[in-house]
This record gives sequence, C-alpha cells and structure tokens, in this order.
Amino acid sequence: MEKNRRLEEAALRRLLEREQTGPEALVLRLAWLEGLTREEIAALTWDQVSFLDERLELPDRMVPLDPEARSFLWRLREARGEEGDPHVLLSARERRPVRLESISRMARQALDRGGLTGVRLQDLRYDWILRCLDRMDWPEAARISGVEVATLQLRFSASAPARKTAPQPATVQVDEFKLWKVLQAERGTAAGLAMWLAWQLGLQAQEMIALTWEQVDFDAGMVRLPGREVSLTSAVRRLLEEERNRRPAEEDGHVLLTEQSRRPLDLPRLSRITRAALIRGGLERVSLRDLRRDDSRETEEQRILQQVLEKGFVCRNDVSELLGFSKTATYARLRRLTEQKRLVRVGSKYYLPGTVVPPELHREAIREYLAQAGFAYRQDIVDLLHVQPKQCTLILRRLVEEGAVVQIGQKYFLPQEEKRKVE
Repeated sequence: MEKNRRLEEAALRRLLEREQTGPEALVLRLAWLEGLTREEIAALTWDQVSFLDERLELPDRMVPLDPEARSFLWRLREARGEEGDPHVLLSARERRPVRLESISRMARQALDRGGLTGVRLQDLRYDWILRCLDRMDWPEAARISGVEVATLQLRFSASAPARKTAPQPATVQVDEFKLWKVLQAERGTAAGLAMWLAWQLGLQAQEMIALTWEQVDFDAGMVRLPGREVSLTSAVRRLLEEERNRRPAEEDGHVLLTEQSRRPLDLPRLSRITRAALIRGGLERVSLRDLRRDDSRETEEQRILQQVLEKGFVCRNDVSELLGFSKTATYARLRRLTEQKRLVRVGSKYYLPGTVVPPELHREAIREYLAQAGFAYRQDIVDLLHVQPKQCTLILRRLVEEGAVVQIGQKYFLPQEEKRKVE
C-alpha cells in the first residue's frame, strides 16, 4: 500500500467488532490501538499492563491504554486467571508465546478476512502514529511511540496535519538530579557510558558508536575524534578505565558493545537502550540528544563563571540565587564544571583554575613553604593558597590533626622543626 497512507477507520472498527476473541483479535488491537511493534507484541507480559494507571509500561516508553484495548485486555486477563505463562499473547492451541513470523501472519489473515487486503501489520502502527499526531505535538508523539522526533518528521510530515509540518525543536530542560541518579544506576552499562559521553563530553551518537579504544588517550586525557579532540573529565576517565580493564584483550575494539553478542552498537540499539534507561529514571521526555544539546545550560554556566571572575569565588547559595536553582540542581551544575576543570572546589567554595592552589596540592605546598620559611602564620598560608581565612583554618586544623604540621600559638611548623626548637 502507499507509504503512510491513512487507513479507513470505519473499516478497522468493523473488523475489531468482528474479531472479539483469539490471538488475532489481540494482535490487531495492540498494533492499531496501542501502536506496538511486532517485537513488542511478542514480548508483552502482564506485568507491563497497568490497568490502574491505564498504560502499557514498555521497556523504553509508556503507552496510554485505549479504552477498547483496556476492555479487551481486562476480559482476557480475567479469562486467563493468575496462573500460566506471563506473556499476553499466546498461541490458541499450545498456549505458548507466539513467534514473530506467526504474529505477522495472524494480522494478515485477519485483515484479509475484513477486506483490508492491502494492509499489513506495520501499517496499523503507522496509522496509530498518524492518529497520535492529530492530537499531540511531535515531542509527545515521539515519547509514546519510541521514535525520535527527527525520524517522525522525516517519515510522517507529509501525512501529518499541516500545523505540525514545520515544528521548532523542543527545548527539554534536563532534571540534573534525576539524571545523576540514572547515571549512577546505569554505571557499567553501555547505556550509562553513552549518557556520560553525551552529558560530559558532548559526543554525538554517531561518534559514540564509532568510538574505539585507540581513540581514547588516557595519558593525554583526550578523546581523539575525526576533526576534533575532546578533553576527558575525571568522571568519564574513571568510567572508561574501569570498562577497559574489564574487557578481554581479544574483544572488539569499540567502546560501546551490545551486552550479549558483544558487537558494536548501532544507532537504533543505542537509542533504545538509552531511552529505556532514561524512562526507568523518570526522564521520559529526555533523549540522548537532549543530554548534549542543552543550549540554556551553557548560558547558565557562563553566568556562573562570570560571577566567579567578578567575585573571586562562589558558594552553592550564590549560584542557587543567581539561577533560581534548587540545592541539588545547583550542586549538579557545579559538579559538572568541576569535572570539566572549569572550576576548582576548595571546601564549600569554587574558584577559577589558576587562581587558587587545588586541594590535592595543599599539603605539598604548605610543607614546602614551611621548609623554606621555617614557620608561617595563618595569613601566610592564606596568601600562599589564595583561599579564604576560614577555609585556611580548616585546612591547617586537618593537617595538624594528621601530624603533617605542628601548631605553637599562632605559628605553624614542620614536625622536625618543632622537635629541634624544643631541644
């Protein structure tokens, strides 16, 4: 049939009225009323059917239950009882899960009986997508169909309502606290690693699936891509090192591999696994592209850096007031800037790189100063580290407790200097 041609709704409704029982009736409803693919129909289990929330909870999307589909599924569930195979679609005779080719044959035979001889299973899903676009915008249709906005526009713009044929890209505001929890939950998975590469390095999907270990220069802290180089953040570097150490030497050299076959990921698989991870974390409207294409985030980060430049440092409350963020969102933004080495954190304050001695060098810098000067007052260490007096007090107190320096009155010495002084 003509690609993406709208189906005759009245004819489909008459067919559903005729097909009230059996696996064919179920397949028709899941495809035309819920937009499920053949693979999703075969894999659907009763745990994914939420009658309470009136939706199908698929691995990578949530689909609202059409009233007709809900009624049919409810009757089927009542007839089945609680025992038996958990799959929704079972063969009529063996009561076993149905193979993919059998699902296509069931749909074709039922459609032929209804006089819809030119219609096939995938046409039912396409018509469902078109009906979705009649009542919702592109991002919403993408969310419930599991198809990226760009792909929907490419395939359905000619058939969708005219008001939706030239949409503006939707700006998705990423909840950084939720994203952080997703990244932690997906640590060690291909989806998690891909989201880190997008979120912190700004890699495109095509760059990710093509990325090999030869392009990751751990010594230089760089990812070397065709035409550009990207600095590794400390968090991404740790993840990549952990992943590299887990890999057998003889395994494929691509960074992102499928879990079972251990082959390089392709774009559709990458999209599915990352969408599934984001949905599990409550970020249903967010896609992998949104993680790297957040223009407002860069503007906000520039405002933070400008305030640091003007003030000398910022604390979390300063940034929260500046941007109107919650504490958790503020922390996530400052953490990102620190991971990118665009800020240096000392205690609760954040400084520009080069304006302050990093915390990991405090002990060495202070001991070297004391070795040369013999002793120091707190203000001397403040000037040395370029930190605030209260911060310096905490730093020195910790070093005293560790035995790295010795305090006598208001002066600080190296331990051996104190011993010589007493003698």
